[in-house]
Amino acid sequence: MFTAPRKKLEMIPPDQALAGRPDPIATAETHFLNGRPLKSPVPPGFEQAIFGMGCFWGVERMFWGLEGVWLTMVGYSGGYTPNPTYQEVCTGQTGHNEVVRVIFDPAVISYTDLLRVFWEGHDPTQGMRQGNDMGTQYRSGIYTFSDAQKTAAETTGADFAPRLLDAGYGPLTTEIRPASAFYFAEDYHQQYLAKNPAGYCGIGGTGVSCPIGTGL
Repeated sequence: MFTAPRKKLEMIPPDQALAGRPDPIATAETHFLNGRPLKSPVPPGFEQAIFGMGCFWGVERMFWGLEGVWLTMVGYSGGYTPNPTYQEVCTGQTGHNEVVRVIFDPAVISYTDLLRVFWEGHDPTQGMRQGNDMGTQYRSGIYTFSDAQKTAAETTGADFAPRLLDAGYGPLTTEIRPASAFYFAEDYHQQYLAKNPAGYCGIGGTGVSCPIGTGL
């Protein structure tokens, strides 16, 4: 079985991260499925969320078809290197996670609804990996934009953790942190599985349901 180099399974110190670049890398102009400008500002009354759940190709597909989700995009966040490339992120020397950024209408779909997709859509107990994808870029993470999001993430995680333990899984390894800079991934990564329906998707849940709503 393939084993990732140890250094790719440990977060790099900030002072050892790659330097990156001052300007953003090129990406798609519009969403492949709905045609909206990919860099649209968050519309009034809408909110945003960022999740890391493993390979972002499969993660984005989980969210783009949900009613109330206005726009999805994939990129890099949670690390140190400004404007990284995919190749740089894959080295484990940027500190970044592969993430999906979701812009949604909370009047149609709530943040806790998105959290249910997050918790049930991957295995949040695997540390620096997801399935056969190994490295810090595949870690489980919730990156919050408000105290309310932070509270919801922590509360639903606390509710979900005992169910995972009862099902034979380990403790949660999900990091819950304030959102930092989001850097767009390259053009070909955006809505990858819509462009390549038979493409690789290594994302799989645990089969354990998350009790969203209890305690909230």
